[in-house]
Amino acid sequence: MNKFWMTTLAATALVAAGCKGGDAPASKSETKSKPAAASVSNDEIRVVGSSTVYPFSTKVAQEYKNKTGQNVVVEATGSGGGHKLFCEGINPSSPNMTNSSRRQKKSEFDRCAENGVTDIVEVKIGFDGIVLSNALDATALNLTSKQVFQAFAKQVPVSDTDCTLQDNPYNTWADIDPSLPNTTIEAYGPPPTSGTRDAFVEVAMEGGAKKYACLSDLRSKDKNAFKAVSHTIREDGKWIDSGENDNAIVQTLVNTPSAMGIFGYSFLDQNADKIKGANVDGIEPTFENIAGGDYAISRSLFFYIKKAHIAANPGIKEFALEFTSEESWGPGGYLEEIGLVHLPDTERAKYRAAVENMTAYQH
Repeated sequence: MNKFWMTTLAATALVAAGCKGGDAPASKSETKSKPAAASVSNDEIRVVGSSTVYPFSTKVAQEYKNKTGQNVVVEATGSGGGHKLFCEGINPSSPNMTNSSRRQKKSEFDRCAENGVTDIVEVKIGFDGIVLSNALDATALNLTSKQVFQAFAKQVPVSDTDCTLQDNPYNTWADIDPSLPNTTIEAYGPPPTSGTRDAFVEVAMEGGAKKYACLSDLRSKDKNAFKAVSHTIREDGKWIDSGENDNAIVQTLVNTPSAMGIFGYSFLDQNADKIKGANVDGIEPTFENIAGGDYAISRSLFFYIKKAHIAANPGIKEFALEFTSEESWGPGGYLEEIGLVHLPDTERAKYRAAVENMTAYQH
């Protein structure tokens, strides 16, 4: 772990401990879908959600506390878990904000409305790539989108010409293609509650499945059937759900050179002294390639604000303004330094205005 992450995690622990009566905070791996905190003071800001957005939100929380003295508690519950908590209602014990490594789903938006959370401010903060990474001293992988699907789908077609589905027969990378390493497929990836998992299946797995002509035809005829094939991850031990602690995955890769980890680009960027990313369709997962749209597995990152809480705690808006300041999310800002791929100027202006005006969005 580099110096930045040691400082970040230590500072986060101090902030959380100060807000919970001095009790030691849970680590990200110990964070449950519903944190134990029963209520939150209007003097602090509570943010839940995506483990991918967690380091960015934590960094802004540090900067904001340094400037204002107000505590911001950031919890990594996963995107799905964050939206669930956020949408529970507008009572003081519910989160003020939720981070998300995907856009809020219509079903989540509707659930919020059912529970009285009707004025939600949506803010896209930037882009992130989903990387397939392994240890620096492990064999480099150059994969196609189709090979990614073949490695991780529960079922795959018998061949390019026979679309009969079979349980995934590939045990090693060489089974997929003899040019790949003859090592066991072993991937530590995000769990179903994670926005990273959602984005991975929607972008990487769907993209790979469409490389089979027959599955591409299936998508045109029956989207639900196609989704069932492309979104279902294998369950035979080759894919291991690893929780929301991406730093723990990095350590696993260091200790297990044959393994692969799947997480957001920022964790690759911050651990480049330990791990490397696989090329996908000949494109390396770099800041420039993600920002330029060349890297295939990329997605947008968001946070959501509960407007109903602003009157009682104006600091929520001030924190969001810090997050959307050019010093923070702009080119050369302190979030770019830790791996956030910034939005174009026009989009930054759009979402900055949404924060300034607390403009609720419609799904």
